[in-house]
Amino acid sequence: MARKKTITKDHILNAAYEIVATEGFSRFTARNIASKMKCSTQPIYLEFKNMDDLKNALFDKIEGYLHEEVFSQVITGAPIVDMTLNYVHFAAEEKVLYRSLYVEEHSGGTKLNKFSYDLFMEKISGDEKLKNLSQEKKEVLFSGTWVVATGLASLKSGGLINPSDEKIIDLMREVTRGIIENNDYTFIL
Repeated sequence: MARKKTITKDHILNAAYEIVATEGFSRFTARNIASKMKCSTQPIYLEFKNMDDLKNALFDKIEGYLHEEVFSQVITGAPIVDMTLNYVHFAAEEKVLYRSLYVEEHSGGTKLNKFSYDLFMEKISGDEKLKNLSQEKKEVLFSGTWVVATGLASLKSGGLINPSDEKIIDLMREVTRGIIENNDYTFIL
């Protein structure tokens, strides 16, 4: 009779997520994940081809969390403002995970950037005021607001600033309006 598998992909993904969320990607190793689960590294390599395979599955899990839990909160009804507020709140509340994903260098940056871009485009495409903008304007809007949102999130996460939600709302509305009304894109590209 074969032994029953006690450590599943979900167990491994949960342990990997916890390590990245509390210690960062620098601690994302098979040994650290196995140690977290109090087992050898063998179950990891039975469930995943290699650490890149595990990292890709982890990014899928993280993207699901970001999409469903972090960026799904409707606060003002304005998608760019809400995405920024959710991003800043995430950075302030989950400092290590935020820095692991958006500040530190890791091999999933391209995938995470694509996720952020696609989510932004999805959100503004559903907004009556923004959906008819040209693709070029939408891309400039993404770049400009992303830079401002990341600055706010990073500075708040590091404890260097502490703007109220009202200040963030005012700033993002002004930035969005400025980008939409400006026809010279050289300032952002």
